Amino acid sequence: MNLYKRIIEIIDANLIHCLIPIILTLIVIELLFKKRFATKKVLHLICWIIILYSIITWTYSLAGMIFYPEEFAFIERATGSYSWAYWTMFLSGLILPFALFIKKISSNFYYVLFVAIFMKIGFYFERFVIMVTIFHREYGTERENTEFTESLPFAILMLFIQGIIIAIILLSIFEIIKKKRIKGQSFLNDL
Repeated sequence: MNLYKRIIEIIDANLIHCLIPIILTLIVIELLFKKRFATKKVLHLICWIIILYSIITWTYSLAGMIFYPEEFAFIERATGSYSWAYWTMFLSGLILPFALFIKKISSNFYYVLFVAIFMKIGFYFERFVIMVTIFHREYGTERENTEFTESLPFAILMLFIQGIIIAIILLSIFEIIKKKRIKGQSFLNDL
């Protein structure tokens, strides 16, 4: 269970949180350089990362419901007074990404951006569901968290910078692979 949790945290911190800037960077590069870079391959890799993340999250949730039912208040959150937020979180963060199995949809930059935006909405609804259901039961103000609102602009800036850097690194990797293949083919043609 801890291994699943660590995998989800690593993927969350490095890829899922900055999906929107990564895809926006790919769209800008595709529009500016017109087939110069392997943006479709990077987009395909990102689609598979999204799908694998959704599968890992599903298994983590199911294992939590089965093995630790007292820790995970799934049934209460899914049927309680904030069930609309829970199901919005569930559908946008876990169900919608599986549409990326369809090749025609997953090759469209704008649909993948749409999925990334809804995954981000699902992420924020997850936080909303957790915090609101906790505050719904506990009315004390001693648990108030003000650091979240103070660090929001900095966090958004860091996510965009991280997303742009990851997109450029992935494009560079595919460009290096393409050049190595071209050099290998020209070497074979010389023989």
